[in-house]
Amino acid sequence: MFKLGVATAAVAATVMGFVLVGNSQADDLSKRVAFPAGYETTFKNYVSLDRTGNDDQIIRLFANEQAVKAAQAGEALPDGSVLVGEIYKAKKNEKGEVIESGLGRRIRGKFAAVAVMEKRAGWGDAFSDDLKNGDWDFAIFSPSGERLTKKNVDSCRSCHAPLKDTQHMFSLEHLAGK
Repeated sequence: MFKLGVATAAVAATVMGFVLVGNSQADDLSKRVAFPAGYETTFKNYVSLDRTGNDDQIIRLFANEQAVKAAQAGEALPDGSVLVGEIYKAKKNEKGEVIESGLGRRIRGKFAAVAVMEKRAGWGDAFSDDLKNGDWDFAIFSPSGERLTKKNVDSCRSCHAPLKDTQHMFSLEHLAGK
């Protein structure tokens, strides 16, 4: 009985060690995309528009210099490319309906979140095919730069994954200036 207990404890310790390593790796994975402090002044704001697939949001998109240069040259965005999306709630009327301008565009309201895409060599290896975006990964932050850990970035990954022809971006033509 004691031997069985020791064996069981050894198996449990091995399994727990694996689980702890797995959780530690998952925590590391969720934190590898950092908030790019100062992006507002150091990155290029290349487009602002109504957000695709989100009827009550507006997005302002920024890219770092290396992403801009590669896109404008018609090249693949290199490792170290960082894209930032400032997400705003659309203004609504007293009935809760989105207000549009005379141009038929949503009007920017409260600054809600900062979505970040970053590309690094080998990052895509951590994901299944349905979540793989080349070597891009994602994170979501509050407007002040605090990581929003309750936001599931797998929805970002799965939405961008099919966009292989545009480097997993919805806005590549805008970034390229075409």
